[in-house]
Amino acid sequence: MTDRYDTSNQIEDQYEPDSDGTVLRNLLGITSPEEMEIHETADLWIVQGKLFEEISVDQSFTVNDICQMHKQWLGKIYTWAGVPRGVNLSKGGFDFAVAQKIPTLLDEFPMCNHGNTPLSHFDSHDDIAHALAEVHVELMLIHPFREGNGRLGRMLATLMALQAGLPQLEFSEMIGFRREEYFASVRAGLDRNYQPMKKMFSDVIERSVWLWEES
Repeated sequence: MTDRYDTSNQIEDQYEPDSDGTVLRNLLGITSPEEMEIHETADLWIVQGKLFEEISVDQSFTVNDICQMHKQWLGKIYTWAGVPRGVNLSKGGFDFAVAQKIPTLLDEFPMCNHGNTPLSHFDSHDDIAHALAEVHVELMLIHPFREGNGRLGRMLATLMALQAGLPQLEFSEMIGFRREEYFASVRAGLDRNYQPMKKMFSDVIERSVWLWEES
């Protein structure tokens, strides 16, 4: 059994028989983690590219949009894509939201109801970073899906940033050498402290703009 996630024994917790507990049951019969990573990444880039063209600057993202994005991305791989998880998850000793509370938490998700979308009406990078941080932290704490929450969250943040006229966000530092800082920033959100994640998104924005200007 992989230590990536610990879950209860439900349909989303089924693994491919020949994967030694490393690959979730999938529609493609993939048993290799490396092959699954290739498929998931390729489909993510395809869907993200389509969404870049489809999303308008004044579109307010909703929870339903998030579910549809997840289904568009992973629907060819997992039967439960786009459906809030029914299993409890933990990672590295940290427990995400209990599965039975997810519907209520999604109803309270600080997106439209906090004015965090669309970002086209935000004037400063500081305000944009705060909105991205609040939405991202709360989404990660809820961890609404069985798989792909982090990548989905980064795609959503990029789409929101594009509405504000920013270039595609560059997350290599956040998911690389600042990974532990990132996890600590998510945990800080348990006390509704979004400042650590806001600092991270401020750095992401600054680096993304610099790379775009240099290209």
